[in-house]
Amino acid sequence: MISQVLANVTAVAINGRALLIEGEPGSGKSSLALALIDRGANLIGDDALTITEQSGRIIAAPPPNTAGLIEVRNVGIIELPAVEAPVALVLTLDAAAARFPLEFGQRRLLDVAIPLLPFAPGDAIQALRAEYALAQYGLTFPNPSGGAKRDADG
Repeated sequence: MISQVLANVTAVAINGRALLIEGEPGSGKSSLALALIDRGANLIGDDALTITEQSGRIIAAPPPNTAGLIEVRNVGIIELPAVEAPVALVLTLDAAAARFPLEFGQRRLLDVAIPLLPFAPGDAIQALRAEYALAQYGLTFPNPSGGAKRDADG
């Protein structure tokens, strides 16, 4: 089993699927994660995470040295429960992200292609937009609580 630690990447799990948020330091990765956690997501890792390939899926897990810790700007480091989940989508925080995306990229993680979406940081409904992006473009995995997750084909 091959593992890798990713730096400058924050991740949360939404309904059993990992949403990776990448960007430059100070771009708002932790702020978006905190907003998603407030809406019911679970923390995987803040500013770093461990990924492992398992049966053609990339599993995101908390990094060993900062598991369960997230930075809250102007507050400090707080502790939250941390989970792991299969990676379904990578959001790249980019102020120049197209308002209406016509082309989508891929991020190869441990030689597995993951959908990638440039994502404008910092507006008031960023967490809601991130949830819609995951629902629309993220990879589909069986729901751990029973039913199947929606896929891009309907």
